[in-house]
Amino acid sequence: MATVILLRHGRSTANTGGILAGRMPGVDLDDTGREQARRAGERTVGVPLARVVSSPLERCRRTTELVLAARGEDAEIRTEPGLAECDYGDWQGRALSALTKEPLWRVVQSQPSAAVFPGGESLAAMQARAVEAVRRHDAEVEAAHGAAAVWLAVSHGDLIKAILADALGMHLDLFQRLHVDPASLSVVRYTEARPLVLGSNTHRGSLDWLAARTEEPDDAAGAAAAGDAVVGGGAGPGLGAS
Repeated sequence: MATVILLRHGRSTANTGGILAGRMPGVDLDDTGREQARRAGERTVGVPLARVVSSPLERCRRTTELVLAARGEDAEIRTEPGLAECDYGDWQGRALSALTKEPLWRVVQSQPSAAVFPGGESLAAMQARAVEAVRRHDAEVEAAHGAAAVWLAVSHGDLIKAILADALGMHLDLFQRLHVDPASLSVVRYTEARPLVLGSNTHRGSLDWLAARTEEPDDAAGAAAAGDAVVGGGAGPGLGAS
């Protein structure tokens, strides 16, 4: 049962400019975004990371570098195309204020599973590749480092929302009910029985509780190993958590 920390990149120059950046080159973090990334890194101090994976886009790579710097590490950053931003096609680079007037905007809001961006990809295809990438890396991390391993994936807002929706068993048409802010941390643990969403869109607090699994009663430990939910909620991570 490896655990993935999902980190959205820090605030970008396109975010503050009201532009749908998509896969445009040269979109970097602004000053606030860089500070957000550093703080996100500080929240993960105390959690050994078995693998660090990033979208190939500049704003995610920069976020990942700042996270590692805050941790005092120089770890390898693996680039994963499956975590790249949605291909918004002809919408890329346009002002959000203009896009809200497009008929497709309402489809994206109310029925995302039917949304296909002109000249780009569908939201359904985006979700499929993102979930495949995360589950593939998660299985590799667990096989190499064991069930208690934790790893980091740095990606984009819509992708992380789609990954969380899959983990929660939500239809893609409901994924707009989720919110993922810049530099927020979400946590998912995959098991044979089901994914467990341990956190969503969090902004404060250390995640050292992920590395502080205390001994549980045999019945709870057995249930957790099987991926079962502990009836009554279980004992939690104990006093080692911050």
